[in-house]
Amino acid sequence: MYRLLRAALFLLPAEASHDLALKAMSLVERLGLTGLIAARTRGLAREITVMGIRFPHRVGLAAGLDKNADHADALQGLGFAWLELGTLTPRPQPGNPKPRMFRLAQQHAIINRLGFNNKGIDYALTKLSTRRRKGIVGINIGKNADTPLEEANEDYLIGLRKAYPVADYIAINISSPNTPGLRSLQYGEELDSLLGALMAERRTLAAALGRVVPIAVKLAPDMTIEELTLCCGKLVAHGVEGVIATNTTFDRERVAESEHAAETGGLSGAPLTEKACATLSHIKALVGDRMAIIGVGGIMTGGDAQARIEAGADLVQVYSGFIYAGPPLISDCLRATA
Repeated sequence: MYRLLRAALFLLPAEASHDLALKAMSLVERLGLTGLIAARTRGLAREITVMGIRFPHRVGLAAGLDKNADHADALQGLGFAWLELGTLTPRPQPGNPKPRMFRLAQQHAIINRLGFNNKGIDYALTKLSTRRRKGIVGINIGKNADTPLEEANEDYLIGLRKAYPVADYIAINISSPNTPGLRSLQYGEELDSLLGALMAERRTLAAALGRVVPIAVKLAPDMTIEELTLCCGKLVAHGVEGVIATNTTFDRERVAESEHAAETGGLSGAPLTEKACATLSHIKALVGDRMAIIGVGGIMTGGDAQARIEAGADLVQVYSGFIYAGPPLISDCLRATA
């Protein structure tokens, strides 16, 4: 059934099919028919506690599919243990000019340069307040494109303050390749400054609201071992609870023959599988059990999910794999990681 739907959607440009699929899922949800297309998780799901959160199982939805929480009920109903929504910025922004998403069907991949297109964090939080399904939600935050890097801390602090009362955890996106200069926040004094500001503000919010919301930082797969070592050292030193490995990649080696290989943006899907898993393995060696690891990037099969768990991940997320395989991927991942 999903293969037929995918074949029809793939006749459309990538971003158009993305938007149409989400609207269709929300329509199915409103009609009360989500169960017909949801993943089969009964007998496969095993609760796991990570970052102090009790997840119904290990498989969640990565950020980027539902940036604005417009389709949270529909997506939660498909069988995900949790949703990560966003990336959300303090102010709405349109993102980069279209076309900005490209499907590499032969390689089971996607290139995107969306550029944090979203309706702003206030809009998403309003949508979350009206959702019917009350599952676990991570809120992924970033800076506005027109905010200078030297003022980035304030954008992340705005996101943290706004998301804190609602989120089960907050993801700090400093690794998107589509906001100029953003990845520089993964290094040196910039990272120290950002983490110091965020963790200090988290202490204030925790005291005021009586709950500690975990913070996880999302990293790129294109860092050298030396860069990863310095970055992870700072994450541990500041007491960050989690790392999300990884974001999309600039690397085009595995899609060099594609007609879209020269498009700028982040590459996701099957060509990212090996690189993302290797990066996760390096991170695990650096942080040990001092923080949780969420594995993401190129998880296209249950075997890919199993490899992430074996490399050190506590949880896994899917996005491009979900586009290509649909809800059955959730069940496949659960079988493989049981």
